[in-house]
Amino acid sequence: MDSLLVSIADYVKDTKITSDEALETARYVLMDTLGCGFLALKYPECTKHLGPIVPGTVVPNGSRVPGTQYVLDPVHAAFNIG
Repeated sequence: MDSLLVSIADYVKDTKITSDEALETARYVLMDTLGCGFLALKYPECTKHLGPIVPGTVVPNGSRVPGTQYVLDPVHAAFNIG
Protein backbone atom coordinates (compact mmCIF):
# COMPACT_ATOMS: atom_id res chain seq x y z
CA MET A 1 0.00 0.00 0.00
CA ASP A 2 1.17 3.53 -0.70
CA SER A 3 2.81 4.83 2.49
CA LEU A 4 1.74 8.43 1.80
CA LEU A 5 -1.92 7.40 1.60
CA VAL A 6 -1.55 5.39 4.80
CA SER A 7 0.02 8.41 6.53
CA ILE A 8 -2.82 10.67 5.38
CA ALA A 9 -5.47 8.16 6.47
CA ASP A 10 -3.81 7.78 9.89
CA TYR A 11 -3.68 11.56 10.31
CA VAL A 12 -7.36 11.94 9.42
CA LYS A 13 -8.35 9.05 11.69
CA ASP A 14 -6.19 9.87 14.71
CA THR A 15 -5.87 13.66 14.88
CA LYS A 16 -8.25 15.42 17.25
CA ILE A 17 -9.45 18.75 15.89
CA THR A 18 -9.30 21.34 18.66
CA SER A 19 -9.77 24.50 16.61
CA ASP A 20 -13.30 25.91 16.58
CA GLU A 21 -12.38 27.89 13.47
CA ALA A 22 -11.30 24.72 11.64
CA LEU A 23 -14.58 22.96 12.51
CA GLU A 24 -16.64 25.99 11.46
CA THR A 25 -14.74 26.23 8.17
CA ALA A 26 -15.27 22.51 7.54
CA ARG A 27 -19.02 22.95 8.08
CA TYR A 28 -19.12 25.84 5.60
CA VAL A 29 -17.18 23.83 3.02
CA LEU A 30 -19.52 20.83 3.45
CA MET A 31 -22.64 23.00 3.10
CA ASP A 32 -21.22 24.78 0.03
CA THR A 33 -20.29 21.46 -1.58
CA LEU A 34 -23.75 19.99 -0.99
CA GLY A 35 -25.41 23.19 -2.26
CA CYS A 36 -23.39 23.13 -5.48
CA GLY A 37 -24.19 19.45 -5.97
CA PHE A 38 -27.92 19.97 -5.40
CA LEU A 39 -27.95 22.90 -7.84
CA ALA A 40 -26.21 20.75 -10.46
CA LEU A 41 -29.12 18.27 -10.25
CA LYS A 42 -31.23 20.84 -12.14
CA TYR A 43 -29.06 20.47 -15.26
CA PRO A 44 -29.44 17.47 -17.59
CA GLU A 45 -25.81 17.80 -18.69
CA CYS A 46 -24.84 16.97 -15.11
CA THR A 47 -27.49 14.40 -14.25
CA LYS A 48 -26.90 12.30 -17.36
CA HIS A 49 -23.64 11.13 -15.74
CA LEU A 50 -25.36 9.92 -12.55
CA GLY A 51 -26.75 6.56 -11.55
CA PRO A 52 -25.76 2.93 -11.85
CA ILE A 53 -23.88 1.65 -14.88
CA VAL A 54 -26.62 -0.95 -15.39
CA PRO A 55 -30.08 0.62 -14.84
CA GLY A 56 -32.02 -1.04 -12.03
CA THR A 57 -28.94 -2.40 -10.28
CA VAL A 58 -29.52 -2.85 -6.54
CA VAL A 59 -26.57 -2.63 -4.15
CA PRO A 60 -27.50 -3.74 -0.62
CA ASN A 61 -25.83 -1.49 1.96
CA GLY A 62 -24.44 0.68 -0.84
CA SER A 63 -23.52 4.35 -0.70
CA ARG A 64 -26.27 6.93 -1.18
CA VAL A 65 -25.82 9.76 -3.67
CA PRO A 66 -27.16 12.94 -1.98
CA GLY A 67 -30.15 14.51 -3.70
CA THR A 68 -30.99 11.35 -5.66
CA GLN A 69 -32.58 7.97 -5.03
CA TYR A 70 -29.38 6.19 -6.08
CA VAL A 71 -27.66 3.69 -3.80
CA LEU A 72 -24.50 2.58 -5.56
CA ASP A 73 -21.32 0.65 -4.98
CA PRO A 74 -18.81 2.84 -3.11
CA VAL A 75 -16.54 3.49 -6.10
CA HIS A 76 -19.35 4.52 -8.46
CA ALA A 77 -21.05 6.54 -5.71
CA ALA A 78 -17.81 8.46 -5.15
CA PHE A 79 -17.74 9.32 -8.86
CA ASN A 80 -21.40 10.40 -8.73
CA ILE A 81 -20.82 12.57 -5.67
CA GLY A 82 -18.00 14.43 -7.17
